[in-house]
Amino acid sequence: MAPRANWKGFLRLSLVTCPVALYPATSDAEKVSFNQINKNTGHRIKYKKVDAETGEEVENDDIIKGYPVDKDTYIEVSKDELESIALESTRTIEIDEFVPKSEIDTRYLIRPYYLVPDGKVGHDAYAVIRETIRDMGKVALGRVVLTSREHIIALEPMGKGLMGNLLRYPYEVRSEKEYFDDIQDVKVTKDMLDLARHIVNQKSGSFEPEKFEDHYESALIELINQKRAGKRISAPTASRTSGNVVDLMDALRKSLAGSKQAAPQTSMAKQKKAKKRIPGQKEMLLPISGKGGAAAAERKKADKPQRSTARTRKAG
Repeated sequence: MAPRANWKGFLRLSLVTCPVALYPATSDAEKVSFNQINKNTGHRIKYKKVDAETGEEVENDDIIKGYPVDKDTYIEVSKDELESIALESTRTIEIDEFVPKSEIDTRYLIRPYYLVPDGKVGHDAYAVIRETIRDMGKVALGRVVLTSREHIIALEPMGKGLMGNLLRYPYEVRSEKEYFDDIQDVKVTKDMLDLARHIVNQKSGSFEPEKFEDHYESALIELINQKRAGKRISAPTASRTSGNVVDLMDALRKSLAGSKQAAPQTSMAKQKKAKKRIPGQKEMLLPISGKGGAAAAERKKADKPQRSTARTRKAG
């Protein structure tokens, strides 16, 4: 099932306009997620919106926004008042300027989106805007309203479509001087740089995100599978990182020697690993089957083929 568009409206470059839809380019849906439950009953925890003073539950229709000006003083703002300041970017991404991509500081990047034509009309105008951006070799900057706030969006061609990255405003980016000013000025010798370069060269490769493995996600799945199977979970031995002062040149030499020895093994491991699919949430081993626990699950597993999608136990 295709994801739902986060925004629909129009993309405009001067007098050229076309209907478009904005879709999230990333997703956390496949990650393991947890619900909060009562450990005594196993029931889900629910949250209610209550008045901080009276403790009484408040209906959604009675809740409005308020800007705090003092400890217990708020400027109340209604939904109609917020809609009265609606910007044109609520329905239209107006391209304001074109800038070199290299000039966009990565600290300003928030999240990527795909911008596609909405419907059967407007594909010609969309192609004109896309190819103009491609031909100029630059990034188009526009404005779009998402979650009731206006954002700057940077658009660039990606194949037949456009990818947009939401950008932060300057007041959202902290200055590096707050953190870097106290870093000591250290003179790095040529010998140290040469050794470090050798290490980098041995570890150099191409950017291949399909090789990335979320080790924590895999550990979560392993933990859940072990608990389903009724196995006892033991705490791992904490690894110790030495805080002692070491000879930097000696550390570099040992690192280089270790890299040389590990290189052939690493290459073979990568070949084997390429065949292994990184496990996801939908590939957990044993389906939960009520109070029967691991034994009942194993019996079901023997009776019929294993299903890839796990069922969750209904509380109560």
